[in-house]
Amino acid sequence: MTHKEVEAYILSMPNSFLDYPFGEGVAVYKVGDSQKASEGKMFALIAEGKEPVNLSLKCDPQLAVVLRDKYETVMPGYHLSKKHWNTLILTGQLPLEEIQGLIRHSYQLVAG
Repeated sequence: MTHKEVEAYILSMPNSFLDYPFGEGVAVYKVGDSQKASEGKMFALIAEGKEPVNLSLKCDPQLAVVLRDKYETVMPGYHLSKKHWNTLILTGQLPLEEIQGLIRHSYQLVAG
């Protein structure tokens, strides 16, 4: 998946929006009122300009460990809580359906 394909799927989630609270190098996807971006809750991050895409997602702590054991391209969240976040390197090892499912999982954890 390309950055744009991942981004399009992320932004298809209700009330999701793109923000840059950490500067231009990290695209942060939040859920909430885009007019009050600072109050939005992060559920996905993409490191811009990286190939393959580096996608960080919130994850249930037990599932996070299972995914890290199952896939070499899933690792503890880069510069995030290692317990609650995973970083996925989108090399093709994870099937599209699983990536989309993990995006939905992250969104649901944050959106409630």
